[in-house]
Amino acid sequence: MAEADLIDVRRRKLEDLESRGVDAYPRRFEVETTVATLRGLYEGWDEERLQEEEPRARLAGRIVAQRGHGKAGFADIEDGGRRLQLYVRKDVLGDDGFALWKQVDVGDFVGLEGAVMKTRSGELSVRVDALTLLSKAIRPLPEKWHGLKDTEIRYRQRYLDLLANPEVRETFKTRAAIIRGLRAHLDAHGFIEVETPMMQPVYGGAVARPFTTHHNTLDLDLYMRIAPELYLKRLLVGGFQRVYELNRNFRNEGISTLHNPEFTMLEFYASYWDYGRMMEFAEELLTTVIETVVGTVDIEFQDQEISFQRPWARLTITKALVAIGGVPEKLLSDTEALRAWLIEREVPVEDMSYGYMLDAALGRLVQPRVTSPVFVTHFPTEASPFSKTVPGEPESVERFELFCGGLEVANGYSEINDSREQRLRMEEMAVNRPPDVPEMDVDEDYIHALEYGMPPAAGIGFGIDRLVMLATDSPSIRDVILFPLLRPKS
Repeated sequence: MAEADLIDVRRRKLEDLESRGVDAYPRRFEVETTVATLRGLYEGWDEERLQEEEPRARLAGRIVAQRGHGKAGFADIEDGGRRLQLYVRKDVLGDDGFALWKQVDVGDFVGLEGAVMKTRSGELSVRVDALTLLSKAIRPLPEKWHGLKDTEIRYRQRYLDLLANPEVRETFKTRAAIIRGLRAHLDAHGFIEVETPMMQPVYGGAVARPFTTHHNTLDLDLYMRIAPELYLKRLLVGGFQRVYELNRNFRNEGISTLHNPEFTMLEFYASYWDYGRMMEFAEELLTTVIETVVGTVDIEFQDQEISFQRPWARLTITKALVAIGGVPEKLLSDTEALRAWLIEREVPVEDMSYGYMLDAALGRLVQPRVTSPVFVTHFPTEASPFSKTVPGEPESVERFELFCGGLEVANGYSEINDSREQRLRMEEMAVNRPPDVPEMDVDEDYIHALEYGMPPAAGIGFGIDRLVMLATDSPSIRDVILFPLLRPKS
């Protein structure tokens, strides 16, 4: 039967129920137990003990399967991802109750009461003697909805994905556990969780294309934040010593298996630390959270064996390009020869300066080849506008990126706290920005804040979505974002 016909049948059932005074969408139902609790209590009881003690249950959930016809039948109810069999008989439920049952379809929510029992095959069940319809589903679940694989439907109608694929629910439970673990570790080390503006008059804290919006009352153009960094560092000026924010960022850039225009970051800043201390803490933080949530520091991601055992490897960007990326070392001192070599390998660096070329080469040649965690350090100064320079090496900064499983997971550095240097670096960034990034302004208010004095500090940003990809062996960022951005249907 076509879906439209099935919908029409269900609508007629709903009309019939309502004509008989049945409320198909009541306001509440007192639930006294859950499927998981029932199974925990009675799974080990035999049929004789259940008959003797006659425990009762009052629960609710969605009907996910129906079997049998005539005056008796079976169904499965699902509650919180766990299933339980229902046994329905006309002589137990009564004429009115059984008439209601005949109007129930797969997908409907019901509340019920009855005796806990086991069938001859040993299946734990509830013999229903009272039934309440809680929500009539007008649309039938899609054909072959068990194990739904169509990615278009899964991402666009996440509710069906969650309903059909229990492992997807587990992915998002793992995501929640990772976020809880990160918060707990930071809280235990004296960090304070804060919130900063998502709409900003000057965008900054990263080099990226922003989304724009407009405030009508103030007649003010604003940007959706690309990073919370400059506001979090203002808090260090104000006297907070350790702060963090779990935040949504927005970047008006491409969509891929690793990129979504709206994504989740964890950023935190610690006064009196430098990038070396921050790398040590990042190791401790991730190792602790991964082991707590996954149960081991050795995981598998997309057929790669990844070990989070400490300590993690550290390489400068030039050494990483040579040792992992295969770049001939002699080319690193010849900008145009390096450019030609990279273009031959389809790294798009035609209009980039030397520093941004190294950064692009890192992402294309090194990142995909890294399995277990590696810190890449000493980034070019021109591509790192908020990082302190390495003493004696003005062309390099105290910055690192963390790569793992072919993903960039984190970016951190020693923060510039000299307002004069920060102004110069912001001005240089505005001139030397990548060609696809729109004009950038110097954030005068941030410079003003630095002039009041900011302690030496280090900061880091973690990509939460990519971290969850690693922990759940998910190949696409869309698998770990509940509602990823998709092109609208025509």
